[in-house]
Amino acid sequence: MSFIGKLFGGKKETAPTTGEAIQKLRDTEEMLNKKQEFLEKKVDAEMAIAKKNAKTNKRIALAALKRKKRYDAQLRQIDGTLTTIESQREALEGANTNTAVLQTMNEAAKAMKKAHSDMNVDEVHDMMDDIAEQQDVAKEISEAISNPVAFGQDFDEDELEAELNDLEEEGELEEQQELEKQLLDIEPAKLPEVPSAEPPAAAKAKPQKVVEEEDPDMAELAAWAS
Repeated sequence: MSFIGKLFGGKKETAPTTGEAIQKLRDTEEMLNKKQEFLEKKVDAEMAIAKKNAKTNKRIALAALKRKKRYDAQLRQIDGTLTTIESQREALEGANTNTAVLQTMNEAAKAMKKAHSDMNVDEVHDMMDDIAEQQDVAKEISEAISNPVAFGQDFDEDELEAELNDLEEEGELEEQQELEKQLLDIEPAKLPEVPSAEPPAAAKAKPQKVVEEEDPDMAELAAWAS
């Protein structure tokens, strides 16, 4: 029997699940953290007593320092214990995660196996070959339907091009002949006749008699000369 078995009376216990073990470790961490906070307060209090009585009462100051050292030792022990518990808890959490992942992968593998249970690789290959063959047949049918040769419409492209050129030249010749005909049918333009009678507006204007104003002295001289 192992030492641990002897320590706990040799009673065989059922191992807890990883979840239960992780929770117990967390509870222990919480308890140790509370004890750590309590001891830190005690250390501060003893340090205050030692400072207060350092000069007035050395005996009380020394006793406070001794208690402080004991609390410090307990704190170091708790620190080590917490480090061990944290490492164990993290390892269990990792194992718990791995277990969950493996269970999921195992279920997925079973589901995939069940999905493929009614399939055969050779049958799948045969089916894909049949699909490819039918696609080729469908392609050939489409090409046969769309080919104008099947309806006797196989024309020589060169002959069609030559006929189109002849039609274009014939059309240009007809347009030229029509234009020449239109030019020959045009009559010479007639000039308007010149009127024989002189229009009223063209009558010569009679010269107006310029009336000059006579000088009284010149009039008198002319009268005397006559």
